[in-house]
Amino acid sequence: MEDCIFCKIANREINTEFLYEDSELVAFRDIAPKAPVHILIIPRKHIPTINDLEEEDNQMVGKIYQVAKKLAEEYNIAEDGYRIVVNCNANGGQVVYHLHFHLLGGEKLGDIC
Repeated sequence: MEDCIFCKIANREINTEFLYEDSELVAFRDIAPKAPVHILIIPRKHIPTINDLEEEDNQMVGKIYQVAKKLAEEYNIAEDGYRIVVNCNANGGQVVYHLHFHLLGGEKLGDIC
């Protein structure tokens, strides 16, 4: 999408330090962190919301969880614990309409469910 900030980041039109990068995914720090470790993992492919996932995206979503696990280990939050969050649409708290997974950790996180 032409005006999608995450597409621009994934395409290197906006200078961002990637913590992980491959042909399908990129990961970078959230600009408004909600925890000491707050990393966003996004597909390069523009998918507006989780409701827009297609069956062909299943492998990529699984890969996102593997990348999250790897980053949790690299940032020393795997053993103590972490959270992966995906917001969907306005009532779910989604602000940027490009599918993204929040990896949060580095402290005791509050209960949400």
